[in-house]
Amino acid sequence: MLPLDLEAGKDKRKPASGKAKPGKAAAAKAAPPPSETSNAADSAAEDLAPVVGANLRRFRTRRGLSLERLATASGVSRAMLGQIELGQSAPTINLLHKIAKALDVPYAALLSTSGSSGPQTLRATDAKILTNQDRSFSSRALFPFDKPRRVEFYELRLAPGGIENAEAHAPGTTENLVVTGGALELEVAGDVHTLGTGDSILFEADVPHAYRNAGKVETVMYLVMTYAQEVG
Repeated sequence: MLPLDLEAGKDKRKPASGKAKPGKAAAAKAAPPPSETSNAADSAAEDLAPVVGANLRRFRTRRGLSLERLATASGVSRAMLGQIELGQSAPTINLLHKIAKALDVPYAALLSTSGSSGPQTLRATDAKILTNQDRSFSSRALFPFDKPRRVEFYELRLAPGGIENAEAHAPGTTENLVVTGGALELEVAGDVHTLGTGDSILFEADVPHAYRNAGKVETVMYLVMTYAQEVG
């Protein structure tokens, strides 16, 4: 997916004295809260890269796939897959979804790390935030990446004017989405659904779908994604 910016969650807001480039203001509004500094975001992206690389290699080899075959199945170049496996690049949301779909695993399985049992507190300042290419859309997992899960919980943010086109997920996947701030235009298989603050929707996400923010304020959403079955 080169020449994309592959550092997930990195805050690239311009200093107040600088002149912002057109279109950057919207993306800045989708950035993490002020407490999440640029250094912390960079560190989060660096932490994700080796985790994703190890999981990608494990799932690929378990399925007997070469990099070339996975590249053909996912639409992600062999060179990019190689960089991700080596931990040299932290992929964007779109890349992760393409790779997960080709491997037939849940999205979060590529982000999974080993963990301990018992309550786990996930600090906002330690969040690993993934973004799309233009950074208008961000996703923060509200569950630990300790194992593949059938149900996942996310906080999503979409900047004014932002659009996120999502690939179809694995067959049987559903999304339950609630808007807690702003408004959303959700397109599912060609049908558009308009949601305001407090509105929710449940839909089958194994078809292409898109999130759009036509308003002037950031859209904040919470998403519960349910897969048909857990990874074996």
